[in-house]
Amino acid sequence: MANDKLRRQLAWEAARLMYTREESEYFRAKLKAARRICSGDVKPRDLPSNREIRDQVQAFARLHEGQRRTENLRDMRLEALRLMRVLRTFRPRLIGSVMTGHIRQGSDIDLHLFSDSIEAVAAVLDEEGVSYEIERKLVRKHGEERLFTHVHVDDRFPFELTVYPAGKAHYVFKSSITGKAIERASIAELEQMLAREYPEAVLDQTVLENESRVDPFQIYEMLLLPLEQVKESREYHPEGDALYHSLQVFDLARDELPYDEEFLLAALLHDVGKAIDRRDHTTAGLEALEGLITERTAWFIAHHIEARDYLDGTLGARNRRRLEASPDFEELVLLAECDRDGRAVGVAAPDLREALDYLRELSRTCGA
Repeated sequence: MANDKLRRQLAWEAARLMYTREESEYFRAKLKAARRICSGDVKPRDLPSNREIRDQVQAFARLHEGQRRTENLRDMRLEALRLMRVLRTFRPRLIGSVMTGHIRQGSDIDLHLFSDSIEAVAAVLDEEGVSYEIERKLVRKHGEERLFTHVHVDDRFPFELTVYPAGKAHYVFKSSITGKAIERASIAELEQMLAREYPEAVLDQTVLENESRVDPFQIYEMLLLPLEQVKESREYHPEGDALYHSLQVFDLARDELPYDEEFLLAALLHDVGKAIDRRDHTTAGLEALEGLITERTAWFIAHHIEARDYLDGTLGARNRRRLEASPDFEELVLLAECDRDGRAVGVAAPDLREALDYLRELSRTCGA
């Protein structure tokens, strides 16, 4: 195989692995691509560079995401500006794919912050009501070990904040792809870039609108967490609490229709009203979710008890015909089956964060 052709094939396969998130590191993607294409028998000089793989990843993004990718890039840059303004005390800098424009499905918004106190950063995020997790990661590179502090923020788009000591604010960070100084932007520089690239946007008004936008996934989490304290009747729910039941139902539903966001949301949220009003949990749940879910998801939740009666053969003829007339009848019955089967004792179920992350990513993929 000619060296140029082999190199292009390796770059394509490595990029596919990274685009589909099978691999997240260039080096590992190259090795796996080499094993798949030529059983690993390849000379180092024939391996594609990181830049070649990155360019191919962008080709995948343009092919599969089209205009949505352009719209997402604009929205992600505006979201970056919004959070940078919140964190301005820590001299934030936008880096990575959102800065350079090389985003793809599932890309994070990457910010560098500079502070000697992670607690100070957390306090600002807490004050804003932001959902986040702190990760401390030990990395060995060039024979040295370094501890990195990351803050993963769940929002309309995912953020990864890397917190460096305050004295590093003027340090020149280098790209692992080019070896050159990475591109980065301060608040003022990002504002200038946005005004230049999106002249039609009224910047302050757009960012203000983004600030006032409710993140439904944070509301879902707030409604679901109290279900852990809702203990069910052992006769009908031997599994225990309502949150464990809801996560089992979600997992079963995901096995059946992993691509149907509205159906999966109904599976996860169908019992949220039990922490509000046990006497009429369906109505209470729908009132709490009003404006946050689609009409189809609300229909599933509204009729999940009737669907259970349908399975049991106890639903009246008129109501049975009404349900059967719906184009979503089969999915409703499937939801009822998941609801019935999600009552096992001791079975593995995803945790709440995993379930919400899956739905969030599905929402982004579908362009919702």
